[in-house]
Amino acid sequence: MEQFPQIYLYRRVVQAKLFIDNHFANTLDLDNMAGEASFSKYHFIRLFKNIYGQTPHKYLTKVRMGHAKLMLSEHVSVTDVCFAVGFDSLSSFTALFKKHTGLTPSAFQLQQQQRKSDVAARPLRFIPNCFVENTGWAINSNFQEAV
Repeated sequence: MEQFPQIYLYRRVVQAKLFIDNHFANTLDLDNMAGEASFSKYHFIRLFKNIYGQTPHKYLTKVRMGHAKLMLSEHVSVTDVCFAVGFDSLSSFTALFKKHTGLTPSAFQLQQQQRKSDVAARPLRFIPNCFVENTGWAINSNFQEAV
């Protein structure tokens, strides 16, 4: 059996990861992902997990959830988000979203809307303390009083 250099194998797996990143909203299965890297399914799973610390399916779900969070934060409807990130069923999307975030998509969206309102109302409360300390705002300042 021919042995390939490690970097060659790595590049093929990275190519498949980029394929997932760019096509997450499409119907993707293990055959599509492994085919992009030109590996058997089982070899691809093993290599992907060694490189990224998770299976390709878990990575795909993570990418979809990340995009769903962004869209929900931008006031896109839950149904539109569901289909835009590659799910065929609203109930399966809702269940998986809740499993990953602890909140239903609707509750997450409300939480994000509340956070935006809070930031608009009291922006100084949302400046990271490390920034306040590094800029010297906390020393000899009435910054805390303004918060």
